[in-house]
Amino acid sequence: MARGVNKVILVGNLGKDPEVQTFDTYKKAAFSLATTEYSRDKEGNEVQHTEWHNIVMWRGLAEIAEQFLHKGSQVYIEGKIRTRSFDAKDGTKKYITEIQADNLVLLGGRKEGSGEGNTQSQPASSYSHPAQPPVVPPITEPSQQSADLEDLPF
Repeated sequence: MARGVNKVILVGNLGKDPEVQTFDTYKKAAFSLATTEYSRDKEGNEVQHTEWHNIVMWRGLAEIAEQFLHKGSQVYIEGKIRTRSFDAKDGTKKYITEIQADNLVLLGGRKEGSGEGNTQSQPASSYSHPAQPPVVPPITEPSQQSADLEDLPF
């Protein structure tokens, strides 16, 4: 029996450039991500609802974020929800809910200085943490490939 699932999938735009912190052996990147949903009210008018998410990336993903992400960048993020607490300067305990990203896909979209309605297409790039080596299929002889095709049932 499964004990639980903590999985988040978001597609949205960065609200600000990533804030990157460098530690002894790794980096941390944090930024806000806006996701917008559209629906219709009772009168049929389109209603827009924007939700803001706090995103945190570590190590390799933080380096990718530092290099490629900017305010307005459109991204696909997979991760998990984490809530942590800290003591504020006034002594009160504060809580923050964050998305700890473990997969990032750069989707393109707005670039810095390109204007609100102007989009520029970029090739999508995917990054995951921890990095997995690419799977390379074995090379077969051309005669073997055609023999394999003959065995296909369709």
